[in-house]
Amino acid sequence: MARKSEGRKGSGRKGVAKAAAKAVPKPAPKAPPPPPPKVKFRGKVLEQEPLARYTTWRLGGPARYLVLPADTEDVVKALELAQERGLPWVVLGLGSNVLVKDGGFPGVVIRIGPPGKGLDRFEMKGATAIVGGGMPTPLLARRTADAGFAGVERFIGIPGTVGGGIYMNAGCHGAEFAEVVTEVTVLDPKGKVKQLSRKQISFKYRASNIDGIVIEAKLGLGEESPAKLKELQGKLLRWRKAGTPFDQPCCGSTFTNPGGPKSAGMLIDECGLKGLTVGGIEVSSLHANYFVNKGNGTASDALKLIEQVRKTVAKKTGVELELECKVIGV
Repeated sequence: MARKSEGRKGSGRKGVAKAAAKAVPKPAPKAPPPPPPKVKFRGKVLEQEPLARYTTWRLGGPARYLVLPADTEDVVKALELAQERGLPWVVLGLGSNVLVKDGGFPGVVIRIGPPGKGLDRFEMKGATAIVGGGMPTPLLARRTADAGFAGVERFIGIPGTVGGGIYMNAGCHGAEFAEVVTEVTVLDPKGKVKQLSRKQISFKYRASNIDGIVIEAKLGLGEESPAKLKELQGKLLRWRKAGTPFDQPCCGSTFTNPGGPKSAGMLIDECGLKGLTVGGIEVSSLHANYFVNKGNGTASDALKLIEQVRKTVAKKTGVELELECKVIGV
């Protein structure tokens, strides 16, 4: 009798265990990822592509879609892709002057420039340079100097594309794009091509009123001896090599120069912040307005260092520094 009783008790425990197992709710199935774009691009469309390799700071998480357009039509298709899927979009040139957060960008990143080709036209018609928005600005400076045209030779030190440079009125060594632009071809957010004359564009220090993507531009230049222009560029490059960490991972100038006699770099230096490090990001000992990725830095490190420098400078000098680099992503 005892044996039978024990057998029945054992069966009961197994039955309860089975019932409990059945009662545990199963995890809900994951939603399938959205299908890949049906639109055919002449260039490339990459999904979940890490953006660190496309920025000069070597920082940033992945893009939901990274479009490397072959031509203007591809750029239009990229805007349509963003609109169809309800995604944000942003334009990336050579990846300077930008900080992509560690979580990446949850939308469409349109790379106007290398390695995406097709928007880097260069042609001289008299003293007018017709330039694609994807052309690297240092290359524009070299080509015009070789051809004996002055006006953009000082741009040899701008680490970005012509399109991005015009959009933000980039400049260096006392020159800026506002001085040479005569006409700009823009792709507006709806994908329509518009021609803007110089009178329609309002340029300010590191800013403009351009709404859209700069596809092409006309620049008014003057004639000058190629030898003289190259000599000047040689001097500027030597100064840049000696005074900035141009060959290290950074975004270029971190802050814009405030109004007044002192630059952002001077103010940061006066506060004794050269060499200050957060994680893998350091205030350069060569130029205090350059924050360098020492190899293991993150976007979070950069943001913390930016905030620390900004607060220290404000406290010690009363000057509120404004970011020149654009922060994107999540």
